[in-house]
Amino acid sequence: MDDSDKKEDLKPIIESIVKIINKKEVDDKFIEQILKRLLSLGYKSSEADSWMITFCIQKVENHIKNSCNISEIPDELKEIEIDRICGEFLFSKKQSGQLNAENGFDVEMAIKQVQAGDTNVTFAIGEGSETLETKLNSLISYLLNVGEGDFVCYRQIKW
Repeated sequence: MDDSDKKEDLKPIIESIVKIINKKEVDDKFIEQILKRLLSLGYKSSEADSWMITFCIQKVENHIKNSCNISEIPDELKEIEIDRICGEFLFSKKQSGQLNAENGFDVEMAIKQVQAGDTNVTFAIGEGSETLETKLNSLISYLLNVGEGDFVCYRQIKW
């Protein structure tokens, strides 16, 4: 399957998310990056996930904007935003009991390795006494908290 086939598979999900967001300016490429990142983490999104993904996008955007006291998220924080959105999404799915193999989630693939830019985190599979669940929790925690220190560069004083 080449990139154009993958993009066609994502198109209905992207359109559904854009419809839910209901803003004039929505970056389809950004939504596509979120869906591809979820796929790289072992989760195959469907249209049924659109509302939850939209909620996570808005939640993470508001957190970053509030933490930095800014009205727009700079391009330099987009990868961090994407990882945090994926973390929020996977956390919500896990907490609601919807994160399993039946809905297209491969936990072994997800916890093997995470790469964001030049940062690489590898989770040892089959080593030690950690279960798949504790490793998954570590991955989700990593995604939820990644880049907090980078916000300092973009913080503005609130008067």
